[in-house]
Amino acid sequence: MAIAYLKTSRSETERAQDDAKVRSVVETTLKDIEARGDVAVRELSEKFDGYARDSYRLTEDEIAQIIAKVAPQDMADIRFAHEQVVNFARAQRASMTDIEVETLPGVILGHKNIPVQSVGCYVPGGKFPMVASAHMSVATAKVAGVPRIIAATPPFKGEPNPAVIAAMHIGGADEIYVLGGIQAVGAMAIGTESIDPVHLLVGPGNAFVAEAKRQLYGRVGIDLFAGPTETMVIADDTVDAEMCATDLLGQAEHGYNSPAVLVTNSRKLATQTLEEIDRMLTILPTAETAGASWRDYGEVILCDSYDEMLDVANEIASEHVQVMTDRDDWFLDHMRSYGALFLVPRTNVANGDKVIGTNHTLPTKKAGRYTGGLWVGKFLKTHSYQRVLTDEAATQIGAYGSRLCMLEGFVGHAEQCNLRVRRYGGVNVPYGAAAPLLGEDA
Repeated sequence: MAIAYLKTSRSETERAQDDAKVRSVVETTLKDIEARGDVAVRELSEKFDGYARDSYRLTEDEIAQIIAKVAPQDMADIRFAHEQVVNFARAQRASMTDIEVETLPGVILGHKNIPVQSVGCYVPGGKFPMVASAHMSVATAKVAGVPRIIAATPPFKGEPNPAVIAAMHIGGADEIYVLGGIQAVGAMAIGTESIDPVHLLVGPGNAFVAEAKRQLYGRVGIDLFAGPTETMVIADDTVDAEMCATDLLGQAEHGYNSPAVLVTNSRKLATQTLEEIDRMLTILPTAETAGASWRDYGEVILCDSYDEMLDVANEIASEHVQVMTDRDDWFLDHMRSYGALFLVPRTNVANGDKVIGTNHTLPTKKAGRYTGGLWVGKFLKTHSYQRVLTDEAATQIGAYGSRLCMLEGFVGHAEQCNLRVRRYGGVNVPYGAAAPLLGEDA
């Protein structure tokens, strides 16, 4: 049996047309921010968020007043989630060690992991206040040792969201701005009269935020392309339709363009899941959003074998991949392209999104083929260094270097090596010539 699509999504052509529209809007907006700075940012904030302030940066007193609005149980839950993310980030950081090795007698090579010096963390929140995104970016950057961490989030219902601000503050943000969308990431990357630019942008966002990060890449670093949420359920007849439908719609409610895909080798499960999704959309409070995503971006793919399921999953390279089969470890061993895996029915993507401790800023639009998600290592730069300690080593390496430089035609490069061979080895190498074979190599 060939792979069958029981439900298809919008075509690649239609998606490309959407991307082109977004690309044009973002390009124009970023040019405006660069040209007019704070004035442009204020106009954009008023236009898209209906929000205006003299300064979009919150003062320490404002932060304290806003956080005081968070209910005690909510604050306890925020702290618990923060601790889980920090604990895992610390374990990841401990796995990244500086090294120094003597590769030849007298030749020392090493590398150091150095934090990025400034980071802009975007925390979505115009429609849903993404409290967890503050942990994923701000707290993780803090664990990495970033000395300047600024965070931006849009207003929620006309004012800063207390829970989001609390999570940013607990995470260790040095500056907090109430700004959303293109104007937020543009201001952090380009800089304005009131906001010093950063070296790295991180955090998820909608299609406009993701495109803004793409266009700003190179001017600043970015974590990855994290656009609208994607989810995939890989399932066989060991689970039921309620589980599959719940996990698909649970992520489809993120936005109107959040792909949700079921990959299965059970026709019964596929048809029952389609029916269950229709039923759930009659009772789900976020059905307007989830239903639109499912209608335009939902897919049900029926495969003949587990190998076909694996091939389809690796090709789609979804952001979230929920695996519920009789061979979950097999998928763990063989999956190559994805954002994060969620294995066995007891696990779910929502826990990964909010609290379990892994980072929820993950690659979308097939970026999982070449990058993983945000983690403490994204805030660190691995820089190498070299040290030659003996005359013998300088002479040996210099002679090899001289000949290899001349092989490529780089006479000036060769002279750097030749100078050391003459000075530390006492070998007369004519200017512009390659060093001869020395010692045991002769």
